Amino acid sequence: MIYHITSRAEWEAARARGEYVAPSLAGEGFIHCSTAGQVPHVANAFYRGRTDLVLLVIDETATGSEVRWEPPAGPPAAGISEADLFPHIYGPIDLQAVIRTLDFQPDSAGTFAPPPVE
Repeated sequence: MIYHITSRAEWEAARARGEYVAPSLAGEGFIHCSTAGQVPHVANAFYRGRTDLVLLVIDETATGSEVRWEPPAGPPAAGISEADLFPHIYGPIDLQAVIRTLDFQPDSAGTFAPPPVE
């Protein structure tokens, strides 16, 4: 499984539209995803303290779009090295590939923890 962090509103819009398309798809050409171990590093670097998030649990074999494992797209977040590979999805995500959504809340200090192990 791979994971993608998004807002609850973006996920609800995707469900109404029939596919998930992150803003990064238009801007960078792919949707950023992470492994379970990478999720807290990414969340704490880019989403610290946000309380409107969900974590999409994605079956990468069912996305309907190409998945490539690549180095970080920008400077790596704390706890991540430039040698770490991230799953990037080069196209929309079919909704059936999202096998579960998790409410993704930080703790009282605003810090995110790893998702539960599948």
